[in-house]
Amino acid sequence: MPTASPSTCPTPSTSSTAPRCARLLLTGAGGNLGKVLRTRLRPYADTLRLSDVRPLDPAGPGEEVIPCDLADARAVDALVDGVDAIVHMGGVSVERPFEEILPANIQGVYNLYESARRHGVKRVVFASSNHVTGFYRQGQVIDADAPVRPDGYYGISKAFGENLSRFYYDRYGIETVCLRIGSSFPEAQDRRMLITWLSYDDLTRLIAQSLFTPNVGHTIVYGVSANRESWWDNSRATHLGYAPQDNSEPFRAKAEAQPPLAPDDPAARYQGGAFVKAGPFES
Repeated sequence: MPTASPSTCPTPSTSSTAPRCARLLLTGAGGNLGKVLRTRLRPYADTLRLSDVRPLDPAGPGEEVIPCDLADARAVDALVDGVDAIVHMGGVSVERPFEEILPANIQGVYNLYESARRHGVKRVVFASSNHVTGFYRQGQVIDADAPVRPDGYYGISKAFGENLSRFYYDRYGIETVCLRIGSSFPEAQDRRMLITWLSYDDLTRLIAQSLFTPNVGHTIVYGVSANRESWWDNSRATHLGYAPQDNSEPFRAKAEAQPPLAPDDPAARYQGGAFVKAGPFES
């Protein structure tokens, strides 16, 4: 196994100045979370390179906008050229037929890591998902060493990305932090989200720690705020220094005022919620 090396981005300091990369790539910048992170990651880079397959707003100060289809290997190679680190949020983010998941989420993540290898990028923050382990029972507490139990094609694609990133660390020394993101929205919208909710502020904190903590090797961490209940034990990722500051309690009354799901509904039994019963997708 290669010796872990620090990211080419500087490590955090004790000063009030935010750590920075020279050029940071954010893929999926046109998605729901990508739009949020476009503003929030700007202080962490001299230049923030933004990409998506869909149109983006014009580049502002300190930004570069480069449209890219992740399934296009040559386009991805050009996209990665010259960056110091990557926050990879790109791809299909909901459960869809496998044929729709394949190009961006599987071929695309391979193209990204191959380009990182060729251009010497040594730090990737990979947006994985809690749906990698969506078929564990609600109430069961698991950690990153629990066997994956994906709840659909989307979860399978994220498990593939985690395994691929592990290979690229073991073989080429590219460090990755895989974020198994829970439910990152402005507020927790239902009973499940009271447990899985990740605030935008905590998401930003987690990404910053993932970018600038030295010697992360290959780390898997659940992206979740400090909610009252939890299904996910992050003790194996304490070296990241991630300390969530928010919790879902302000939304509890509104969420619990909704009618509960029937006890025999799979979305009420399994951690993946509604994803566990999406499909089959028949033509």
